[in-house]
Amino acid sequence: MYSIKTMNKIAQVGLKKLDPAKYTISDNEENPEGILVRSAKLHDMEFGSNLLCIARAGAGVNNIPVDRCTENGIVVFNTPGANAEAVKELALCALLIASRDVIGGIEWVKTIADEGDQVAPMVEKGKSKFVGPELKGKGLGVIGLGAIGAKIANAATHLGMKVYGYDPYLSVDAAWHLNSNVIHATEMDEIYANCDYITLHVPCIASTRGFINAETIAKMKDGVRIINLARGELVNDDDLIAALESGKVAKYVTDFPNGKTAKAVNTIAMPHLGASTPESEDNCAIMAAREARDYIENGNINNSVNMPSAVMPRNGDPRLCVIHQNIPNVLAKITELISTQGVNIENMVNAGNKGMKNAYTIIDMNETPDGILDAVASINGVIRVRLV
Repeated sequence: MYSIKTMNKIAQVGLKKLDPAKYTISDNEENPEGILVRSAKLHDMEFGSNLLCIARAGAGVNNIPVDRCTENGIVVFNTPGANAEAVKELALCALLIASRDVIGGIEWVKTIADEGDQVAPMVEKGKSKFVGPELKGKGLGVIGLGAIGAKIANAATHLGMKVYGYDPYLSVDAAWHLNSNVIHATEMDEIYANCDYITLHVPCIASTRGFINAETIAKMKDGVRIINLARGELVNDDDLIAALESGKVAKYVTDFPNGKTAKAVNTIAMPHLGASTPESEDNCAIMAAREARDYIENGNINNSVNMPSAVMPRNGDPRLCVIHQNIPNVLAKITELISTQGVNIENMVNAGNKGMKNAYTIIDMNETPDGILDAVASINGVIRVRLV
């Protein structure tokens, strides 16, 4: 039996992907093989020796100590694209409410609700205070063209917007999903100079933290509208508030309010609603459970943020799974240990992405060599080894 610890309420449709004959699932497992989490912060959590993986039912992993997991051979999964439809729809809503003061108008109508027969004429007289521009013909800059950004870019073209997309890490697969009308911006300055609206869809890492700041805002068009449904830390709050007060930025819509932005002028602060749909929560739970299950049972890695992807079909043979440093000669030493015992390697995959500290190797053998786990574990550079 394997055990799974849930750190948040995970949709039952996802938990049902874990066979009850193989898994125990609860929020009080003491030394689980897997953790399923949504937003719970794990940075101060001690991980048991059995822990193989953490699957985040969502895209961002800021709540997980990824570096510590990498050092200890714990695979961290996320669920890219599972909530993309929900965030895309909220982004389209954000474009509209950033343009026309729908929220202000609704609140104003409530203040005159007791005026009886005068409500209708008062509405006609007062509606001019809430006007705003149409989206058609305006420039939209999408920074980050992953599963979410690409959907938003495509949808905006159908609204008649002139869409610029920027992503220095754009994959071939993602490019195939982009509408041909999306203009490929080779640098962010191109978006700053041309776009009336800018929407952010990148992770918060060292190079993106606070990248919307006084310097970059100065390059933007006057009256630009900024939408941030990605991470609050992408924006320098003080610089943005100054730009809102001066009118340089006409409106800021964020899904990550804090003590400063929640009350800032011309800011619409939403309570992290991006993936808050039942469909999205179900999709994320299903994807996270499947990722954890496939790794625990088969050693396959897909959609990991700290380990390279490696997937190999099972053929029933003993399978050796090795997480090791991405350095020379480790693989050669592993295969030598197997071959010296007269054991045949039936199938093998080795993956080591440039920029990742660790590599990963899966080896199917026709039989299990004696003492193979201890022997492989003793190789310099090996972090974790197991048989599945």
